[in-house]
Amino acid sequence: MKVVLDACVLYPTILREILSDVAAAGLFQPVWSQRILDEWRLAADRQNLAAGVEIALLQDRFPQAMVLPSGGAEGLDLPDPADRHVVEAALAAGAAQIVTANLRDFPRGTLASVGLSAVHPDEFLRDLFLATPDPVLAAVAATEVRARLAGSALTRKELMRRARLPRLAKSIERLAGSGVAAQASSGEGWLR
Repeated sequence: MKVVLDACVLYPTILREILSDVAAAGLFQPVWSQRILDEWRLAADRQNLAAGVEIALLQDRFPQAMVLPSGGAEGLDLPDPADRHVVEAALAAGAAQIVTANLRDFPRGTLASVGLSAVHPDEFLRDLFLATPDPVLAAVAATEVRARLAGSALTRKELMRRARLPRLAKSIERLAGSGVAAQASSGEGWLR
């Protein structure tokens, strides 16, 4: 399943790492355009952060993700016409969904008219977790490990809160009594 990742879900490090690890596990094919990556870089520049290395690493990890939008969204009535390029990337790739934290920018009816839908990353990841928990748990665990290696003392709950993934966090907690959740709690078996 091809899914466009909007700049707003690529910019936050924790969220980007979880999404990219889940994609690397084969649960979805990420898609973006150069303009989406440029928006990410611009947002990072405004915060005096350098995104160039992260962008290059992501492009190297998913070389097939880049698409060249070729129009097709000119007549769509979006709240911000500048967001048409995201829809055009989805159409060019044959993607069914746009993962974005800015759902209000992509009205359901408007997207449905061209065969697309927009979904919040929390709902997207939670749905993937409910269908196939192990790869999503592994992605969360790997993100925790990277955060610790970078000197962060954040707990899983704090990482999930920062990534704005409360539904996913709650779904993981609900499985606390199962074997999958036992591995999640201990961190064992995630990075096979």
